[in-house]
Amino acid sequence: MRLLLDTVTFIWAVISPERISRRSMSALQNAESLREISSISISEIAIKESRNKLAFDRDKMVTGMQDLRLHVLPYTSDHALQLFDLPLHHTDPFDRMLIAQALSEGIPIITCDEKFRLYEGLKIIW
Repeated sequence: MRLLLDTVTFIWAVISPERISRRSMSALQNAESLREISSISISEIAIKESRNKLAFDRDKMVTGMQDLRLHVLPYTSDHALQLFDLPLHHTDPFDRMLIAQALSEGIPIITCDEKFRLYEGLKIIW
C-alpha cells in the first residue's frame, strides 16, 4: 500500500513519534507499505526553517527521510490541475497541494489535520 505523509506527520515521526496515533504508526511500520513524502512537504519545511518558524534543518530532513525509508513523490502538473476542482475547505496552500496530490494519485494520506476530512474521496489514516 502506498502512503503519503503530510508535513506534520513527517516532522512528528522524526522528532516526537509518540504524538502519532497507533493506527498511523502501525501503517508506517508496515514493511509492505511504500511510504512517500511529497516534494511539497520538503519545500514547506525548507521555507519555514529559513524563516525561523521551524527548527528542522536540511540534515534532519535527509536523515529523517532515510530513517523512515521514504520515497519522494514529485509534484506534477496533474497534481496542480487537481487544485481547480478542490473546494476551499482548507486555506493553507501547502496542505491544499498535498490534498490535491493524494486525490490525484488515489493514495491515503497520514494526517491529524481534521480539515482534510472535509474533502470527499480523500482517504485519511490517523
